[in-house]
Amino acid sequence: MGFETLGLAKPLLKVLERQGLVDPTPIQETSIPIILRGRDLVGLAQTGTGKTAAFSLPVLTSLYGAERRGKFRPVRMLVLSPTRELAAQVEGVIKELSSSVNLKSVPIFGGVPFFRQAQALRRGSDILVATPGRLEDHISQKTLDLSRVTHVILDEADQMLDIGFLPAIKRIFSLLPKNKQTLLFSATMPKEIKKLSNDYLNNPDEVAVTPESRPAEKVIQQVVFLTNSEKLNALQDLLTRRQKKRILVFSRTKHGADKVVKTLTNAGLSLNAIHGNKSQTQRQLALENFKRGKCFVLIATDIAARGIDVRGVELVVNYDLPDVPETYVHRIGRTARAGASGQAISFCTDEEHKNLRAIEKLIKMEIQNVSLDWKEIVRPSAVAGRTLKKSIKRRMGKNEVMASSGRVKKAMSEKNSTQRNRLVRRKKYSNSKGAKNNRTNR
Repeated sequence: MGFETLGLAKPLLKVLERQGLVDPTPIQETSIPIILRGRDLVGLAQTGTGKTAAFSLPVLTSLYGAERRGKFRPVRMLVLSPTRELAAQVEGVIKELSSSVNLKSVPIFGGVPFFRQAQALRRGSDILVATPGRLEDHISQKTLDLSRVTHVILDEADQMLDIGFLPAIKRIFSLLPKNKQTLLFSATMPKEIKKLSNDYLNNPDEVAVTPESRPAEKVIQQVVFLTNSEKLNALQDLLTRRQKKRILVFSRTKHGADKVVKTLTNAGLSLNAIHGNKSQTQRQLALENFKRGKCFVLIATDIAARGIDVRGVELVVNYDLPDVPETYVHRIGRTARAGASGQAISFCTDEEHKNLRAIEKLIKMEIQNVSLDWKEIVRPSAVAGRTLKKSIKRRMGKNEVMASSGRVKKAMSEKNSTQRNRLVRRKKYSNSKGAKNNRTNR
């Protein structure tokens, strides 16, 4: 089935043809007809499968066919994204498509001058792609009007409905018309977030192209167990072995990302960092250099884990394992995009074993263990089961475990009894010695 059979506007089909896109991906093929019917939708698909086009193409088709009144362009399509980088990327895709159907888009996010965005809004825009924080700034300054929005899209919906963004999302939705189409798209959707999404959708359809929380099948996933002091040397060795290969490294903290860059730069490697403490100009420059191959290694916090589409990332390194297991899926989704293959290597210290178990439970598989010379090995039993109790249960039946537990309790009881007897004997000896001394003194 080709795009021409889905009912899209002809100008959009011409753009797709110029881009060499003939057949839709599964998420596009199933989502586009539902959206064109005006239904609310929850779309779940692996990263790199074309979710942006899946919601952009049908909504732009609907706006193209809608009657426009007057010369001013009111905002009719609102896309909310969790990060500046993702908002810029999504707006870039929409801009290329929307220009063919005479629709105008404006990106709204922090790190760029407010007044320039206000000027663009005053000139009118059919489409806004925004982060919640900067959007609320414009709302408070009354530089935009959301009363005529007909389509709302939450990109990376699981993060948008997380506790950090939820208050802002509630305030923004309270300003939107009740009669609108709402679309949620993401690669992962935890059950508690899915329940929360029902507050914002009206009897939605659900499209799940792949099982929830499953990483792309073509990603080779590996984990190496080491200490914190071994991490930097391990990363340096890994990067040295793969020079001129595009590699994305994830650090848990901004300070950690800067420390890695400083240490490895002093060691002669070329790499950049991208995180929240960097200015928007610095972040965009680092990302552009990474995309164009001017810098092959990018150290990032989870600012880059969501939706950033950089072609040719061969390896993702989890320098620190994420605290939220779903974040792991988004991180390693930066490789093996658009049908390509890729590799993900995670560093795991003793303190991170709990995180690893949560990740493996989520993706329903055990990640292959490798040694510090990057060869596949069998995972040590001490790592596979961290506690003695779990180890015993795997090797013994229930009755044997109970018996073993009884033997342990008996041994502990005997040990405590022996200690008590020693204390009693010491006390008797001390009392008798004291009495003897008293008689001598008299």
